[in-house]
Amino acid sequence: MKRIIIVTVTLLVLTLISSLALTPTPVLADGIIIPEPPICIDCPVPPPPPHEVPYLTVEYHRVNVTIDNQVATTRIDQVFRNDSPWSLEGTYIFPLPEDAAISEFAMWVNGEKVTGQLYTKEEARRIYDDIVRRRLDPALLEYVGRDLFQASIFPIDPGDTRRIEIEYAELLPVDNGLVRYVYPLSTERFSGKPLENVAVTVDLTSRDPIKAIYSPSHPASIDRDGRYRALIGWEDYDVLPTTDFSLYYTISSEDVGVNLLSLKERDEDGFFVLLVAPNVDAEQVVEKDVILVLDTSGSMEGEKMEQARDALKYVLDHLNQGDRLNIIAFSTGLRAFSNRTEPLSAVPEARRFVDSLRAEGSTDINRALLEAITSADQQRPTIIIFLTDGLPTSGVVETPLILNNVDQAASSNLRVFPFGVGDDVDTVLLDTLAQEQRGASAYVRPGERVDEQVSAFYAKVSTPVLADIQLDVDGVRIEDNYPYPLPDLFAGTQLIIAGRYREGGPATISLTGEVNGRSRSFTFDDLYFATDRQHSQSADFIPRLWATRKVGHLLNQIRLHGENRETIDEIVNLSIRYGIITPYTSFLVEEPEMALSHEGRDAIVEQEVAAAEEAPAPEVSGSTAVEKAVEQNRLAGADMAAPLPTATPGIGDGGEAGTAMAAVTAVGDKAFVLKNGVWTDTVFDPTRMTATPLPFPSNQFSEFLHAHPETGKYFALGSRVIVVVGGTAYETVAGDPDEYVAPAASPPENVPAGSTQPEPTGGPVTSLPPANAGEVYTTLTVDVAEGVAPLEVNFTGELVGGRDDNPDYYCVETSIDFGDGISQSSTPSCIEWQEGMEIKRRYTANYVYEEPGEYQVTFSLGGTESEPVTIIVRDEASASETPSAQTDPAALSGDSDEPAGRPGGLGCLGGLLPLSLIGLVIGWRPKRRP
Repeated sequence: MKRIIIVTVTLLVLTLISSLALTPTPVLADGIIIPEPPICIDCPVPPPPPHEVPYLTVEYHRVNVTIDNQVATTRIDQVFRNDSPWSLEGTYIFPLPEDAAISEFAMWVNGEKVTGQLYTKEEARRIYDDIVRRRLDPALLEYVGRDLFQASIFPIDPGDTRRIEIEYAELLPVDNGLVRYVYPLSTERFSGKPLENVAVTVDLTSRDPIKAIYSPSHPASIDRDGRYRALIGWEDYDVLPTTDFSLYYTISSEDVGVNLLSLKERDEDGFFVLLVAPNVDAEQVVEKDVILVLDTSGSMEGEKMEQARDALKYVLDHLNQGDRLNIIAFSTGLRAFSNRTEPLSAVPEARRFVDSLRAEGSTDINRALLEAITSADQQRPTIIIFLTDGLPTSGVVETPLILNNVDQAASSNLRVFPFGVGDDVDTVLLDTLAQEQRGASAYVRPGERVDEQVSAFYAKVSTPVLADIQLDVDGVRIEDNYPYPLPDLFAGTQLIIAGRYREGGPATISLTGEVNGRSRSFTFDDLYFATDRQHSQSADFIPRLWATRKVGHLLNQIRLHGENRETIDEIVNLSIRYGIITPYTSFLVEEPEMALSHEGRDAIVEQEVAAAEEAPAPEVSGSTAVEKAVEQNRLAGADMAAPLPTATPGIGDGGEAGTAMAAVTAVGDKAFVLKNGVWTDTVFDPTRMTATPLPFPSNQFSEFLHAHPETGKYFALGSRVIVVVGGTAYETVAGDPDEYVAPAASPPENVPAGSTQPEPTGGPVTSLPPANAGEVYTTLTVDVAEGVAPLEVNFTGELVGGRDDNPDYYCVETSIDFGDGISQSSTPSCIEWQEGMEIKRRYTANYVYEEPGEYQVTFSLGGTESEPVTIIVRDEASASETPSAQTDPAALSGDSDEPAGRPGGLGCLGGLLPLSLIGLVIGWRPKRRP
């Protein structure tokens, strides 16, 4: 169960709130300040209307996370600055991560602790709706369906700042060895200017060995400290983050861990990501041969040669026991350290051989590679590290012939890793060598150091643990997987496989490979491929990741083997569907009308094919060719979906002159293109589909979003959006804010002891303390106690009083008896009780009464039962004769035609728009959730 905290501290609304007795702990979401329209007397600058009040600027944003055995403690530090000419009060809101179970929460403003109350996502929706309606800004719709923290901030004068620090803790659930942590960074798009600095640091510790560590959202650095600890970090400057920071890690006691993420829409093939990771320090290492092939032609003279010698020495010094080595230097002729691979004892002599190398002569690549292959042992895994800084100029110089010669001579145990030094290299030759010989190419650009690039690469591949990997899936058919073919697995690294599958369901995955000439197999029989989105994990990133890799693969095929209609057609369709920037993507900006129809896409492909036929042969060498090779290889091996020009969802229409917004953006697994001021889903085909209008803002729009909260992130793009959901297109159109009635304010969560229980009405009701209540008792609150069948009722049960660390109420059975013979009971699965652990106190449920009648509902926790609450359900006939009491929505929402009062003599102070305080509960204290 998730909650929202609401805190009200203001100079204008003198509401007293009892403090929360929270111990400083954790955080998981980033917050923003929504400024209220200033109430000004004799202001030098007239205040703007509510929806034009500027957002505050975030000077910096720092996040420090500690995850200790799945207990995540997050601390954030933000400084907000008022760059407007008015004094402003603000509403601080903090959308919590989806599915977070928050146990503790604390907030400080300029060093002073602020207290508050937690609310559920249903109550949060009312707050989001109110802000969206007043500001005519849909950006907050992304968080519909999440819990919320809200606080009022004292007036901030022009140029002044407010420092906000937050801490909160949660227990991260484990799903078959897979743990996910999310930090909602995307709220930073509400900042008036790019952040000077934003940083996220995660200190991860686990009792079980940590296998894969993976962020699909940000290029995080990972520093492992043995099997049980790692430090993960990401930092950027002058940026407006628009994507939540997401981190997955896997735990397993097996030598190799395999974990599955999957996503599937109904009636469509699914997408999956498989995380494969061995132990950081492998107990059994594959013994290998390493052959270093170095270009010593005249162009390597000077600094490049010195760096190349250092690179070779690094590799020699980091060989494992059982490894063997050889070195081949080539220019016009060859100079080999040996005619075969030598044992580890030969390293000192090999270092002297490296020191003796000099740069002179031309470049005979063909002969050097064939000599390296000849010296290799066909029975042992062999790595050839090939460094060259030029084109072949001696011997066989035709690229196809060199590739054919290598292919004919190489055995299946061989892996070639080419390094192009500088821009005067044959990118087609190097990349094709790597692709055909199951290695990977890299390029050392001008200004980069050869030794740093080679040593970083070798550190990753120095310890192979499984070679010639084969993946088999029984129970589900997978296809179109990348990378293909699968590379070898090395200690301390991880393999991320992205692909498609047909029908989902349970599956057994087998991973087989070679270890020192012997076959070894790992079997995982408890994996499940999602059958629809309801059973999918929170993994919307997978489709774009898969598409990114496939586009990179296809672009490489075109670059290495030439263009053809089928490949161009695939790239065009993937580019449009997933918003991936490619050489064929300009039409998304220039001709979006064509991109959004089948006929238009066919015409685009025809144009691109015709242009390809007339274009001159592409360059294979030079800076442009190397840049293209680097980019396409990056896409093909990407661990994150392709980056996009980032939009600022919800701020402005995107179609106004001077609005700096991207023309293409992505949200979850969808791509949108800006067309005539409308963010349009690229799945939408205007020639074949008609969009259903949704006025924004309006009750109709609010009701649709309530029924489909997962669409909020799409509508948050702007006030004009077309999105396809379940095969149906919906389009936001201009609504009338005056006709929109904001949802009623949330009910109080508790009634202090000693109050009387009202007669059943349409409003919220809370049970009295039991007659024999001692220090500890339970209460039950219903949001509606009377209505017409079918009547939907939300229930909140709460434990009141007693110690915070009472093990009698830790992980015990909870039950709500709905009074009609049906009850809802559960006993959570919890970690072992520890001294000082705080108990969970609030539980929620939802139930629909289909038949008229009176129902006595009770809540019990660990055998402690509440007094009953009466639910009266009428049929339509009796309801028309005896209308139930109604509550004025305007009164609940705080809407009023009366002007807001203000103390005299305040001058230009920020004003607080009326917000509902009905849900405010004095002295409520959230307890740690196990």
